[in-house]
Amino acid sequence: MTTLRVVLGDQCSEGLSALDGLDAARDVVLMAEVRAECTYVRHHKQKIALVLSAMRHFAAALRGRGITVAYTCLDDADNTHSLAGEVARAAKAHGATRIICTHPGEFRVLRDMQSWRDATGLPVEIREDSRFLCSLDRFRAWAGDKKQLRMEYFYREMRRATGLLMTAPDEPAGGQWNYDAENRAALPAGLTPPRPRRFAPDAVTQAVIALVEREFPDHFGTTDQFHWPVTAEQAEQALADFVTHRLPRYGDYQDAMAQGEATLFHALVGAALNCGLLDPMAACRAAEAAYRSGHAPLNAVEGFIRQILGWREYVRGLYWLKMPAYRETNALEAHRKLPWLYWSGETGMACMAAAIRQTRDLAYAHHIQRLMVTGNFALLAGLAPAEVNDWYMVVYADAYEWVELPNVQGMALHADGGVMASKPYAASGAYINRMSDYCRGCAYDVKRPTGEGACPFNYLYWDFMARHATRFAKNMRMAMPLRTLAKMDPNKVATMRAQATAFLDALEAGAEPLPMARRTSASRAGRDSVLPLPEPTQARRRTPPARR
Repeated sequence: MTTLRVVLGDQCSEGLSALDGLDAARDVVLMAEVRAECTYVRHHKQKIALVLSAMRHFAAALRGRGITVAYTCLDDADNTHSLAGEVARAAKAHGATRIICTHPGEFRVLRDMQSWRDATGLPVEIREDSRFLCSLDRFRAWAGDKKQLRMEYFYREMRRATGLLMTAPDEPAGGQWNYDAENRAALPAGLTPPRPRRFAPDAVTQAVIALVEREFPDHFGTTDQFHWPVTAEQAEQALADFVTHRLPRYGDYQDAMAQGEATLFHALVGAALNCGLLDPMAACRAAEAAYRSGHAPLNAVEGFIRQILGWREYVRGLYWLKMPAYRETNALEAHRKLPWLYWSGETGMACMAAAIRQTRDLAYAHHIQRLMVTGNFALLAGLAPAEVNDWYMVVYADAYEWVELPNVQGMALHADGGVMASKPYAASGAYINRMSDYCRGCAYDVKRPTGEGACPFNYLYWDFMARHATRFAKNMRMAMPLRTLAKMDPNKVATMRAQATAFLDALEAGAEPLPMARRTSASRAGRDSVLPLPEPTQARRRTPPARR
């Protein structure tokens, strides 16, 4: 009686439910690198390298415990290059009598798992993913027949259930549940955040990087700066480094952005959490211990725990509650094509250039860069949700559909019509100027609402408001900007809307209408700063297809 236990690339966890009750004398663990998983979107090279290296290290750890691992490398001659194909091949080769796996993170993979019974003729047991802190059944029970599924109330339930940052069953530490209002400071001049722990690629990772460069040369991004943790031990070291050196100031500056500062005080543990190298409760407990010991203030610790216990668990529950229809929502009827600048970073908008180039080099941008820069631009510009979602899936090392889709579809684009957020997170250039130093060296003038050299975020914002004024008329949280819009000179509104259309049409054609003269201004360090702009090209390369 041989059980084939399937472990996916984002399930590199010792406590994985598929491994519960494993009999090392008889059972076989299957891990397979398949091309279909690397190309259903053209993942960032670092994302592929991270997952494959984590898989190979995890397989070695299992073998070290005396467990039989059937492992298929991407370049094996007999690789079927599909997950179902590898399961069927391994089941036959090892004489399996049943298959056990853990519930996947993506709807398409669940459908694949549900086909294994027919493909192999064997019983297939899909176990709950116990690595998450809220089961899907529990989330469904919480959601019930609620008309609005607000994360804040879910988060409070999870605080009560886990006891994290609680002084009594219904008494949060410090007397309030959420300290987000204290976590919105811009990075002050002269403050240099400590650099995060980096992990030099070992021989296994170097071999994987060479494989990725050979097999996926046209995928987005570069592997030159690959320093992700690829084992549980490294992930725990990365967490400890964050708690020791950056957590104390994480709260104050978690929404800040700055030129040349890719990571600031952020944890950079999302990729390790999402591929199974780090336990979410352990991460929360480590942060809580820092608060209890006086090492880190409550606003920092609560903000970090809220991201894991609140947002991470919430978006996963929402994803499985609403799929597959959720992916198709487009409440704001946005249909513009994703412009080439999202791939190239070639733009005079300093904030967009910084976020995209950083993403290309590191497969990382923090949540405000994703929400209030690249996401905000996509919202204001009316970019098609399907194209925007594919972009986010491609470019980030921590992107899996269960976490990416709700954050983009619901939070950034408001495409779900308010299922996740009560208002769209739309902002003009003033927000970016307040939270960053990007505007100081930008080709555009953040103070100008329209006309030559005006910041595109400004006229795009008011075009967005005018475009959806009727739709948002009954939304109390949109009342203030809509009142401001109503008081504006109609000719000014018409001018801004015309400029927005001209700008977006030019972007779609691959020719951003840059100002006649680029502005120069003193940077934080007192040096003149001008964003390098791309030279005009005869023809733009075609945007790489996101899905195959």
